[in-house]
Amino acid sequence: MGLRILHAIITVNPAYGGPIQRIIQASREHRRMGNSIEIVTLDGPDERSLAQCEVICHPVGPGFGKYRYAPRLVPWLRANAPKYDLVIVNGIWNYISFGVWRALRDSGIPYFVFTHGMLDPYFKQRYPLKHFKKMLYWPWADYRVLRDANAVFFTCEEERLLARQSFRPYHCNEHVISYGTAGAVGNPDMQRELFLSRFPHLRGKRILLFLGRIHEKKGIDLTLRALAQCIQDTPRDKINDVRLIIAGPDDSEYARAAKALCYELQLTERVTWTGLLDNDLKWGAFLVSDAFVLNSHQENFGVAVAEALSAGLPTLITDKVNIWREIEQSGAGFVDKDDLAGAVCLLHRWLDASRREWADMRTRARQCFTSRFHIARSMQSLLDALAIYTVQQGSTGVAAEEQLELDENI
Repeated sequence: MGLRILHAIITVNPAYGGPIQRIIQASREHRRMGNSIEIVTLDGPDERSLAQCEVICHPVGPGFGKYRYAPRLVPWLRANAPKYDLVIVNGIWNYISFGVWRALRDSGIPYFVFTHGMLDPYFKQRYPLKHFKKMLYWPWADYRVLRDANAVFFTCEEERLLARQSFRPYHCNEHVISYGTAGAVGNPDMQRELFLSRFPHLRGKRILLFLGRIHEKKGIDLTLRALAQCIQDTPRDKINDVRLIIAGPDDSEYARAAKALCYELQLTERVTWTGLLDNDLKWGAFLVSDAFVLNSHQENFGVAVAEALSAGLPTLITDKVNIWREIEQSGAGFVDKDDLAGAVCLLHRWLDASRREWADMRTRARQCFTSRFHIARSMQSLLDALAIYTVQQGSTGVAAEEQLELDENI
């Protein structure tokens, strides 16, 4: 009999980023291996994304406030968690992680945590007031979530080291696992044509693609400013047919500010805002593009980067994308700093590359994905880790005398 795994996540809405997509892709691999996956979420039963999710979901919300407190979560877990072999928590700083800790800390049911980059010191530096607020409840909530987990999973060594720099006290069973995605699927010719039929003005253009959440940490403003500068200082014949696609939910305050910047920089004819793309349209965007660009200030893994590689699309990224070393070592893209000078340099290196060089880089991009980031590799890494820490579950956490009276206050 296979493993019965329960994933806990704040929402199944794909607009919130990559973790839910990774869970869905992993569930397909798990089913192939004879395992089963279900999800408990703080969504309310009216969340539209629930009907579109191919994994069995248990909505215990709606959660209240930014923390998404859901009073039904703990009772539901206490009643239902024994049906599963283990629980995997996706993300911290919301009630899903603390609720799992409250329900399972004395149950003997193993749980594991993916922090998904949420302990990166970037947030401490960029949002000092939010960091101060988190410090106030860190000892009472998320510290204990991580401390008592069978293991806390990091998707690369860079993420593990950075996570140590944000909060004190800090103690957990750290484990780095391979992380990946299923990659490009479907009929490439059909996907290209589907995308170009939706956006015919892009046919025959050299396309830069950004695909992901439209959030300030993604450095979209740097990408826009760098493009504007390159238009000014690059020979016309080298840049005249260059276009930028920005694909992602574009109804946020930051998205509106980015669109205003686009207008200010006189880039409206150069930039196409597609909104959220999924399935064949998403893969079509990768396949018609010439380079994937992500001038991010913080990126735990970058699922979209791995997806780009799977489609043979070289990447232009910063050294704040935690898998930048793997990209650079594989020759699957260019890497630079997360500032305007770095963003401009990335575009110039792309524009100056010969067709032969870029064709070779496309091949290396596919090879990089297959050897490092394919979901089959990451799945085995996860299963190996789960086996290790499930056996050792009695030894996780800290000694009882180190817990002080904290546990009695919940």
